[in-house]
Amino acid sequence: MTAPLSPEPGPAPWLSIVGIGEDGRAVLSPAAAAALDGAAVIYGGRRHLALAAPLAGEARPWPSPITDAYPGIMARRGQPTCLLATGDPFHFGIGAEIARLVPASEIRAFPQPSAFSLAAARLGWSLPETACLTLHGRDLLGIVPHLQPGARLLALSWDDTTPGAVASLLAERGLGRSRLTVLEAMGGPRERVRDGTADGFSLTGIAALNTLAVEVVAEPGARILPLSPGLDDAWFENDGQLTKAEIRAVTLAALRPRAGEILWDLGAGSGSISIEWCLRHPANRAVAVERRSDRAERIARNAKALGVGARVRIVGGTSLEALPALPSAQAIFVGGGVAEPGLLSACRAALAPDGRCVANAVTLEGEAALLAAFAESGGALRRLSVAHAVPVGGLTGWRPAMPITQWVWTHS
Repeated sequence: MTAPLSPEPGPAPWLSIVGIGEDGRAVLSPAAAAALDGAAVIYGGRRHLALAAPLAGEARPWPSPITDAYPGIMARRGQPTCLLATGDPFHFGIGAEIARLVPASEIRAFPQPSAFSLAAARLGWSLPETACLTLHGRDLLGIVPHLQPGARLLALSWDDTTPGAVASLLAERGLGRSRLTVLEAMGGPRERVRDGTADGFSLTGIAALNTLAVEVVAEPGARILPLSPGLDDAWFENDGQLTKAEIRAVTLAALRPRAGEILWDLGAGSGSISIEWCLRHPANRAVAVERRSDRAERIARNAKALGVGARVRIVGGTSLEALPALPSAQAIFVGGGVAEPGLLSACRAALAPDGRCVANAVTLEGEAALLAAFAESGGALRRLSVAHAVPVGGLTGWRPAMPITQWVWTHS
């Protein structure tokens, strides 16, 4: 029998990604310096190119947007090419982005200490015990889930205005005694480290290239986002179309979020299920389908305010109309329109093995749809009821909320 042909090998490593810091090329390893000097074309920011000078090859400053350079880089496949990046190219740098286009076997990377490593060394912080994030090109409110009492954060700033903006956010949330340290141009002759508290933050002349360190100190009554599912209803702007906190906690448990999964939230209302799904893990994403434009706008505001705006995609229209164009999901929640003919069967058909579908109903028509789905496909059916203590004259009594029928189905 003839042995199967092995796949044709790709070219030898031709793309070098060299991390460079404020101390320039003088501290590059011999291998990194050789990769830089051996490249016919070198891409990088103007600051990077200046730090790496003198250059033997052609310097090509990054265009705006930087993705406009990618076709030119790929056109050079097999020819010695170098990309310059700040510090560690694979820690919020260009490395991971390029590795989606170029096989890792064709890349040689030469990282320098990242801004996080340098900042931790300056502050004496343990990196495994510190949240490392970027605010460069990101919504500032993405920091909100990380604002926990006693937390230490390191954040790459967008520009010189980022530290002041973070200080204002902290003060507004009752975290004004938090300490902010601004670390500028680390590793070079212009390095500077300054600090202050969020209340009355007054540092001026901050360099555009800076890393921000935050030690979170919470005042009594500070606005801290709890880590448990079932956030208080007051966290969500709503018009009454809201899965209430106790039911939401049970619903999230039934959906069984796992890292990196996508949820469809159909008839999303205020978006509370989508948002709490994303809060369970930073890699989780959700698609919130809502037919009313005012509610869709409200979902966007809620997601932004709770720090997950970039991970909740909002789709207008009815659920059945939207389904064919949605990305594959590992879990589906039907909170509105549950009685729409064909919707529950379409949800079941859309799920791969081990996918979960959870549907809640408060009306008799919705309950009838869940009973029919249960009779047809099995799963679990339960009735959820919550009562709250309220004043009754000068005494206290129970006021029950409308009961919820919940159907839970897992694709086997």
